[in-house]
Amino acid sequence: MTPTDIKELLKKRDDNDMLSRRDALKLMGISPIAAGVLASSSSSTISSAEAADVSGKIVIIGAGAGGIMALARLHRGISNPDITIIAPNELHIYQPGQVFQAAGLYTHDDLMKENKDFIPDDVNWIKDEVASIDADNNTLVTRGGESVSYDYLVVAAGIDYHYEEIRGLKADDIGTNGISSVYLNNFEKGTTEGGSITWDWFNELKQAAATNEKKPRVIYTQPATPIKCGGAPQKILYLSADHLKKNELSAEYTFATAGGKLFGLKPIADSLGEVQKRYDTITNKFKHNLVAIDKYAKIATFEHTYEIKGAYDEELEEYDTTTKRELIELEYDFIHIVPPMRAAKAVHESKLGWQKGTAKGWLEVDKETLQHRRYKNVFGIGDICGIPMGKTGGSARHHAPIMVANLLAEMQQKELKEKFDGYTVCPLKVEYGKIIMAEFNYDGLAPSIPFLAPENPSRLWWFFDLHMLKSMYWYLMMRGLM
Repeated sequence: MTPTDIKELLKKRDDNDMLSRRDALKLMGISPIAAGVLASSSSSTISSAEAADVSGKIVIIGAGAGGIMALARLHRGISNPDITIIAPNELHIYQPGQVFQAAGLYTHDDLMKENKDFIPDDVNWIKDEVASIDADNNTLVTRGGESVSYDYLVVAAGIDYHYEEIRGLKADDIGTNGISSVYLNNFEKGTTEGGSITWDWFNELKQAAATNEKKPRVIYTQPATPIKCGGAPQKILYLSADHLKKNELSAEYTFATAGGKLFGLKPIADSLGEVQKRYDTITNKFKHNLVAIDKYAKIATFEHTYEIKGAYDEELEEYDTTTKRELIELEYDFIHIVPPMRAAKAVHESKLGWQKGTAKGWLEVDKETLQHRRYKNVFGIGDICGIPMGKTGGSARHHAPIMVANLLAEMQQKELKEKFDGYTVCPLKVEYGKIIMAEFNYDGLAPSIPFLAPENPSRLWWFFDLHMLKSMYWYLMMRGLM
């Protein structure tokens, strides 16, 4: 499909305020994979004839994937919309592509577009960051001091990275002394240093493996906090190992994770265990959380937690357990760090966040309706949501139609009928050319294409992720068309 064909289809969408699924498939090159993904979309688009006649000022916080998808659907779903979006970033990053950038397959320019392409002219765009939220009075204040009121609030504020929580490390250290992190970027400025730094790191690792008599020692970390795209640490592990393997080189790899297993679902975890056998000497260090680093001596310190079984309690019919903690130092030559992550500061410090529990600070929304549990005029979308699953772009895509339908229902004082099933997706890149497409929801595995076993590494999913998903993101997802 040529760029002219794409423009014609988008013009058709603009003229009719609708893009059929058939046209969407044309846009994607009539791929059976795209057909399956589109078929799994939980909601069709809203035509102008179906637009709701509702009133109220809607404010959206954030212009990442969730914010833009929400904006597109709300703008089309309301006959006379009054929408303000607050976000400082004039550039939009295709974040799923940063792993491909780290693998040398995308460039910075492949990941960038201007947000003005997705924000309609009649939307009030405040190019600033939200500093504080007063949910009791339906107001917020920007970093520049502007007070903004709302009738309805959509929170798509995303995640903050906290490299500084690792003692001895700051963000400026990424790219020095054998340290990389694919996550390093600046959303406001539209930069993706982490991807390019990690690609350089891949090649520095290859050079060390080729020239040193001793195999390089490489550590890949995963923190104790929720993170954006939970599979990313392992993606970097397997792609960097495969980068060496293709050059008949290897290293001593250590995957140090605060978690207790390779993946939460056993079929995927078992498959990843088999994947690891493809590479030399991968050691898994479970329940190991990176807490400090000596970047000059190249020593990483982990807090290792483990349980000791005690006496059997006859009344409870279970053994007493005691949690023990110890500090473990590991030497390395190269290390890929995933930083601790928290909810965006303005949400974390407001009454909108969970006030206690494991999700403290994350947006307190119902896990199905995505409506705030205490402030009924507030809804969430994307990574900011304090729900059991969903810190992926795929989740945000499924959030969008559900959240918008429920917000419109709330505006019309109707019952909120749409339910999010917990869908998330993790395209685990286990080698150059193969992906385990782990799709699941609150109930377990939920593949879009049932005849493709989700636990099996697939070349088809690699082709889809590398060559098709980016176009689907820009031309369909960001326009609220799937």
